Amino acid sequence: MQNYRHSSRSCRWHVNKTNLCTREARHSLESPQDSAITRDINRTFPAHDYFKDTGGDGQDSLYKICKAYSVYDEEIGYCQGQSFLAAVLLLHMPEEQAFSVLVKIMFDYGLRELFKQNFEDLHCKFYQLERLMQEYIPDLYNHFLDISLEAHMYASQWFLTLFTAKFPLYMVFHIIDLLLCEGISVIFNVALGLLKTSKDDLLLTDFEGALKFFRVQLPKRYRSEENAKKLMELACSMKISQKKLKKYEKEYHTMREQQAQQEDPIERFERENRRLQEANMRLEQENDDLAHELVTSKIALRKDLDNAEEKADALNKELLMTKQKLIDAEEEKRRLEDESAQLKEMCRRELDKAESEIRKNSSIIGDYKQICSQLSERLEKQQTANKVEIEKIRQKVDDCERCRGFFNKEGRIKGMSSAKEVLDEDTDEEKETLKNQLREMELELAQTKLQLVEAECKIQDLEHHLGLALNEVQAAKKTWFNRTLSSIKTATGVQGKETC
Repeated sequence: MQNYRHSSRSCRWHVNKTNLCTREARHSLESPQDSAITRDINRTFPAHDYFKDTGGDGQDSLYKICKAYSVYDEEIGYCQGQSFLAAVLLLHMPEEQAFSVLVKIMFDYGLRELFKQNFEDLHCKFYQLERLMQEYIPDLYNHFLDISLEAHMYASQWFLTLFTAKFPLYMVFHIIDLLLCEGISVIFNVALGLLKTSKDDLLLTDFEGALKFFRVQLPKRYRSEENAKKLMELACSMKISQKKLKKYEKEYHTMREQQAQQEDPIERFERENRRLQEANMRLEQENDDLAHELVTSKIALRKDLDNAEEKADALNKELLMTKQKLIDAEEEKRRLEDESAQLKEMCRRELDKAESEIRKNSSIIGDYKQICSQLSERLEKQQTANKVEIEKIRQKVDDCERCRGFFNKEGRIKGMSSAKEVLDEDTDEEKETLKNQLREMELELAQTKLQLVEAECKIQDLEHHLGLALNEVQAAKKTWFNRTLSSIKTATGVQGKETC
């Protein structure tokens, strides 16, 4: 609301003149239209957060402004639909400023003139609108003539409430801005824009269909901000001169004077009575429609509130379940970490034990190899020494002719077969003993090698079990993390959908 401050300052004299915006004045003065005001307050923007609560701050401020104006303007008082304009102002400024701007619009912008003299000036505006339609939208004008649809049947609320009663608020705010800048003639621009953008649909309707279109379908079309923006651009682009409006106003008054001169007073009063009855019936119908919309809106709000509460309960339950799952997952994680730590410790001990066994076996094998090597060297040295000694003895025997007769060609003593046999037996026993010792050492070596192989197999098994345990721990961590992340995503997705 870009110009309300200027309007508020320029009409301070209205407020100070009667001091009606003070708290004492509002409560001390009585309004003759108090019941009508109270009835209309509950029907004014019932779905808006600021005005939906009965007895809330919004409805209380709106009641005070409407009551103050009805007391201030005794000639006009409160008129049906005036609460919508006051509510729009209240959404942009405090009570006192809203009341000041309302007085400014009613008096200085000429809106109150529409309510005077049996709505005579309002009918002049209807005539001007029809003449503008005849000039700018002639095919729609002729169609309305064919179906006997007159301007007062669809445009009454446009002029009396400045489009605030039916159309979305973001569109109404633009209209009020234009009105405060350009004057009340802006209503003609917006009205022609509405008719022009709806011409194709209206040309296909009959009398009842056209009335229903204006009442239901037309306001729904401008719930889209894009459509409302296009409408305001079209309305601002249309140039309607004040000179042309003055001309049409003069035509209307001339026509009314001629009708007054030609008509019989009784017929004129009867016609005026019929017109007033039609207007009354139309207003009652609009009143019923508003009441039906109010009831429908309240039912829809109640259902939405119940659904929201049910969804909130469901979300709370799901949140509690998710928290419990998270706690369980954390406990499971801790348990798996403890088991993993125990398993690692056990594997470490087994590995240390196996390495100790390997070192011990390696030491035994090394000692055994060293002993075997030493024995082999000693045996070879002894055999070599024995061979040398035998060769020496054999050489000496061969050199001695006396001793040569006691020995045969093999170097053995003749006639000493029994001694030979005893010597052979001793040599065989010594050899057998050495062979047995060698076999025992080989057997011990084989057992040591077997133990070494078994230790290596145990180490491989332990390493395999350790790898499996680590994989299980990693998989458990991933499963817990994915499960927790999935639960959180599910909860967040459900809440986003419900918020939308």
